[in-house]
Amino acid sequence: MTKYTEARAKANKKWNKNNKERVQYINKRSAAKSFILNLATEEDLTNIEEYIVERKKKLGL
Repeated sequence: MTKYTEARAKANKKWNKNNKERVQYINKRSAAKSFILNLATEEDLTNIEEYIVERKKKLGL
């Protein structure tokens, strides 16, 4: 049994093809969140916090 109809699967594939940058962004965001919540050590979290401060400065926040 498939999760989607054939038409929905085709539409999803077309959207993904036409929105490669957005798909990549969503995948990377998901991977980052998963890493932080499930795998990151205390040292990793400290480094990530520093990266966030640095990124916010670049964005003018």
